[in-house]
Amino acid sequence: MYVFADFVLDTDRAELRHADGSVTHLRPKTLDLFKLLAENSHRVLGKDELMEAIWPGIHVGEDSLFQCIREIRLALGDARREMVRVVSGRGYLFALDVTSRQADTDTTVPQDQDVRKIRDHRKSRSRRLLVVAAVFLLAAMVLTGLVLLGDRLFSPLRLTVVLQPIVTVEAGPEGVALARDLGSELVKGFSRIDGIDLIVPEGKAVRQGRIGLEVRSVLKRGAGSWILQARLIDGESQEIKAVAEVEAGAGETDRQRLVQRLAAGIGYPLGARLSALQEPDEQAAAPSNVAIQQAIASINQTTRERFGTARAILEQYLAEDPDNVELQVALAGLQLRGVQMTWYDPVQSAAAEQNANVLLKRALARRPHSLPALDAYCRFLTVTSRFSESLVACARALTVNPWDGAALYNLGLTQLQLGRFDDALAGFLEAERYDTPEVSRWTWLLGAGWANLLLGRNEEAVAFLSRAIAITPGSGRPYLLLAAAHQRLGHGREAREALAKTMEMRPGSTARNVSLPTRNASDIFLAANNAVLRTLIAIGLPPGTPR
Repeated sequence: MYVFADFVLDTDRAELRHADGSVTHLRPKTLDLFKLLAENSHRVLGKDELMEAIWPGIHVGEDSLFQCIREIRLALGDARREMVRVVSGRGYLFALDVTSRQADTDTTVPQDQDVRKIRDHRKSRSRRLLVVAAVFLLAAMVLTGLVLLGDRLFSPLRLTVVLQPIVTVEAGPEGVALARDLGSELVKGFSRIDGIDLIVPEGKAVRQGRIGLEVRSVLKRGAGSWILQARLIDGESQEIKAVAEVEAGAGETDRQRLVQRLAAGIGYPLGARLSALQEPDEQAAAPSNVAIQQAIASINQTTRERFGTARAILEQYLAEDPDNVELQVALAGLQLRGVQMTWYDPVQSAAAEQNANVLLKRALARRPHSLPALDAYCRFLTVTSRFSESLVACARALTVNPWDGAALYNLGLTQLQLGRFDDALAGFLEAERYDTPEVSRWTWLLGAGWANLLLGRNEEAVAFLSRAIAITPGSGRPYLLLAAAHQRLGHGREAREALAKTMEMRPGSTARNVSLPTRNASDIFLAANNAVLRTLIAIGLPPGTPR
């Protein structure tokens, strides 16, 4: 156990205990990093040193390290980054005095913290967890039986959520007004989540028996920005189930955009955690998460070689753990990526599509309320041109998490191919305002550029597509659309350069294989899409029969 400030880091239990008795559970890699920082307090640890220690012999992107640092800061409430500091050009430093103790010995925590209170809380909590675990085990057995019998209309566990008023700290009158607007936006969002009984106290105390989970939020005014922090807390045990933090520039002139960006920044991660809590067979973190992180990194920096490596790793882990829902979803998503990037030949592409379908149906049969599984299935139906089904599946994902930009993006792609360009653009712009999940942010910028191109708004298309490329430069489609937009604006050199980047990333591209499948697409989309293809052929894209 590591003791510092008002905290106790218990590595045996993988949790950080707070002075008020609340507890934050930590993912394995986050715990490993936290322990390493605590053991080396007041010493700068370089990024390479940290990554080699936490992921020895495994290549992962720096995003994995940054995510762990973010989770540690959120657990500590270190919004000002004073506890876990960045030392420019060198690495990270844990800036607190740390003492270590054996878990079975008495400890004296600085600042007169009552450790006996923590131990008593742990014992009481453990007894409650044993009872809850027994109940959930019995429920899981019954529900698993229903799934095996083919009951796909499984209802998720209902949760009661108390949305407490947002507390403001050093925010002034402007912050009080902003907190009020944020509260209304959060009520609107949480009330759309399926399986949630939402309670808004409005100044009145909530009956103790009705408190299930609480959302407690704090709005602060930082240096040139607004910071919104939130915790999802078990109302009985005070255990912290999730933490979230978002920061937005105080100079934002669009009030609605500011409110939506802040609300989505905490709403999305809390909604994702709620959807996981509604699943009776929620899976614990496993070593397979390393493979999944690598797959995500490969999507952000896409090359054929990285794609092949990530696919091999995921297939190996799935062979060892064939019922792992997270692995099923990750592999299906990667295979769809290969189909979209034309990295399979026609026979391989059909097999990959079929395998992705099987994997996703297996995942949804096991965890029908899983947001990653619903997102992946929504995307699968969109990519394979099953538009009537994709409309339903994407809408279903939004009832699990209303701030899900990935579902909004795929819903927009469906509307594009149905010829509803303005509706599609509205969906992409909504996703851009939410800006969640972070890993997908380049996609809705791509969608907004695409919709503007089909609507003939070429300057707007260039702006959105350039932003998408700045975030993820490893995908060919934004460059391809950017080439068409530049050509229509008379920017011949820029158009040829963008097309050259496409051909570099996707050798063998022609007008035949760069377009989306035409099955079930509307005549309106086909006409606008063929016009784009003719523009690209004029620049130098090898011709083919437009689909």
